[in-house]
Amino acid sequence: MQVVAPLDQPRSVHRARKRLFVGLISVSCLVMCVFLALLWVVPYIGLDTIHPAAKWVLGALVIALIGLVCVAYWGLFLNIVTKKPLPGARRFRGLTIKLFLPLMVLLGRAIGIRKEHIMLSFISVNNELVLAEAGRYAPGEILLLMPHCLQNSRCDRRLTYDINNCVRCGKCPMAGLLELHDRYGVNLAIATGGTVARRIVVQLRPRLIIAVACYRDLSSGIQDTYPLPVFGVLNERPHGPCLDTTVSLPVVEKMLGRFIDPNKAKDGRTISTGQAAQS
Repeated sequence: MQVVAPLDQPRSVHRARKRLFVGLISVSCLVMCVFLALLWVVPYIGLDTIHPAAKWVLGALVIALIGLVCVAYWGLFLNIVTKKPLPGARRFRGLTIKLFLPLMVLLGRAIGIRKEHIMLSFISVNNELVLAEAGRYAPGEILLLMPHCLQNSRCDRRLTYDINNCVRCGKCPMAGLLELHDRYGVNLAIATGGTVARRIVVQLRPRLIIAVACYRDLSSGIQDTYPLPVFGVLNERPHGPCLDTTVSLPVVEKMLGRFIDPNKAKDGRTISTGQAAQS
């Protein structure tokens, strides 16, 4: 699995994912508009029996809804194309997560596009929206959220309960991630699943998350934590899913450089899953 990040993936791959996303969201918008229009057209004849003006009132409501869908679509489209923070950027990301993504998955299934490709395109576009929307934060306001499968499967250290148990032997990416924590002062945590990840987020209340996971966990995590911005980095899986995975540390570090405010004091903390945050 390739790491999905606008900074290190081949430009052709990134453009292809953006084209897929834009294409699906365009068709989704059209389907929604046609559906809303049918809500007016289908009962058009029968509404006269209720009141002569009933069909026009319903028509005005449908047109207003179509207008909102189109405004949301064009706002999101321009945000993706220009890569600049537009007014209402957070709302556009929310519409993508809550409204367009489920419809795009259904549409993709209907026309034979694999869900994996749709999720990858969603993560790629989400990252661009986060880069356009998010500002810079103190290190203690940023959380590096890692999956437990980054730990070497033959290691007998229980890092999911106390990340400081790591002896930094270098046999897995955890040593490098701990070095990034020490260097930049950001929070670092390992999650064994979605429930634990949500508890860590509630516990720490970060303003930004840089999350590493497979495309399924990243997609669900981005949806679960909205409106909190999540920049997703796909893990690499040379041994298959959930076993001795790895991550591009230069990409993670580059993102830290993008999101950390250099003028704010270093106040990072390392937390361990299931325990209270430690200063």
